[in-house]
Amino acid sequence: MQVKQIIADVGVGLIGGYVGTKVMEPVSMKLYELEPEADRKPGGPGAERRLLTRIAARKTAALLGLQLTDKQAEQAGLVFHYGLGMSWGTVYTLLRRLTPLPPAVAGLLTGASLSLLVDEGLTPLLGFSAPNRAYPLSTQVRGFVAHLVYGLSVAGVAESIAFLGRKRSVRRR
Repeated sequence: MQVKQIIADVGVGLIGGYVGTKVMEPVSMKLYELEPEADRKPGGPGAERRLLTRIAARKTAALLGLQLTDKQAEQAGLVFHYGLGMSWGTVYTLLRRLTPLPPAVAGLLTGASLSLLVDEGLTPLLGFSAPNRAYPLSTQVRGFVAHLVYGLSVAGVAESIAFLGRKRSVRRR
């Protein structure tokens, strides 16, 4: 594979991941509102799960000997959230480049892998959240569905960019 193509794929993945994260947020909020009230009570496990990027930022900073203010933790949490979403967008471009998967399947696999590997795997393993069994099923389902939306959004953006790139190259001829 050419270096230019790798760079282009990474760029498309980052853009798709950013948009996917932006699209996922209101979907996740709407699903949160639909959860049973007991699952989203203040201080409950469902509510704590929504703050995990701030927890990750605080714990990571502490490993570096830093203590974050609430505002810094919120900002660093956004960097975690968007940084992860953007970087995971490259999973989609890799799947499309290296497999025969159609866009929707690659998008769903991208979102599912982010949910299962990071949210359900690494996040509790690194102590950024309580163990998965501490959360109600509605919280687990919300996260999984929101990440499927993320993956489909990444696919839509990446395929749109690819389509526009093909149209542009045809015009040059």
